[in-house]
Amino acid sequence: MTHVVIVGVSTRAAAESAARAGFAVTAVDAFADLDQHPDVTAVAVSRELGSPFSASTAARLATTIDVDAIAYLSPFENHGRAIHIMSRGRELWGNSPGVLRRVRDPLTLNDTLRRHGFAVPHIRANDPNHSNDSNDPNACWLVKPRASGGGRDVKPWRSGTAVPRRSILQQRIDGTPGSIVFVAARGKAVPIGFSRQLIGRTEFGASGYRYCGSIMSSANDPQFEREPELVEAARAMTEVVANEFSLVGVNGIDFIARDGVPLPIEVNPRWSSSMELVERAQGLSVFGAHVTACTGNGLPSFDLWRARQRGCATGKAIVFARRDVVIGDTRVWLDQPDIRDIPRAGDRVQSGEPVCTVFAEAPDAASCETALIAHAARVYERLERWGDDSRAPESLLIG
Repeated sequence: MTHVVIVGVSTRAAAESAARAGFAVTAVDAFADLDQHPDVTAVAVSRELGSPFSASTAARLATTIDVDAIAYLSPFENHGRAIHIMSRGRELWGNSPGVLRRVRDPLTLNDTLRRHGFAVPHIRANDPNHSNDSNDPNACWLVKPRASGGGRDVKPWRSGTAVPRRSILQQRIDGTPGSIVFVAARGKAVPIGFSRQLIGRTEFGASGYRYCGSIMSSANDPQFEREPELVEAARAMTEVVANEFSLVGVNGIDFIARDGVPLPIEVNPRWSSSMELVERAQGLSVFGAHVTACTGNGLPSFDLWRARQRGCATGKAIVFARRDVVIGDTRVWLDQPDIRDIPRAGDRVQSGEPVCTVFAEAPDAASCETALIAHAARVYERLERWGDDSRAPESLLIG
């Protein structure tokens, strides 16, 4: 049996997919959540090394594990050197550091897509007011780290202030956030999922531009204006990105949808959060498709348009702590199918950090979102009781 180490800040979903696909899996991340697949060995960096999770500490730990292959998740798309170190003497199932350097460069990505006729948000490396080629003098801007991820540290930019080192300015677009995920090989792409993103939602303890969930719905339950045009344009964009940047395996494009046009925000050239919804809703082995694309240049025979005819919506939301809390006994959550990424008793979760993930399925996207909010509210009720050092009643279980 091929043994793979999966490394990232949160690996439970990808590790579970890999185990179901028949691989022996060791997962290295920040949490080593309680609800692991029985065939997954999960290791938390902080418990093993006594230091906080970072790309360098996780990479150091991963190199000590005897495996055949390695796959990386967020945030390693921004840490090519760590990937190079981890992949010595083993197969790399994912995009190479050289590919990452190009596709994660926002200026290169924009230039490439613009050359192929796609609309893109304006991007500046410095104050547009100090340049004669600002494109749109009325544009509003966001300041965004080049090594971005999940919307963290993305903030509105105030004219006249310095652009921080290793950051860019990206035009703020009014519209609906979404993503398309796909499998790539041989310069081609097969889209496997299309979803609306939940961003900065206070119901889940998020703020600003922070990603906190996704909802997939059917073509008969559109979540975007002019959705058929939007899906087709996003599909065409995956073909261009896969070919121009020689992508392999699973990847995603985040965009802002406006009037049926997907304006790309960034490419995530690795497993991304909404892929778990694809697996739940469609039964596709996403990690299996990833490995096939990376090792044999094979693409899945998956029809996104047919898949989107299904008559319900599936969603997930990350629940972030609203204040510091020490986690109580979470074993009761193990029997609840709509709560995952379950922390361990005694874990200390700081305000703004993820606590768990909740899931919902409903006839339509609006009902699905309502159910996610209700599930999150029950998590917060339990957290409040843990914060008050009292035992939560059984009535507060999810489900």
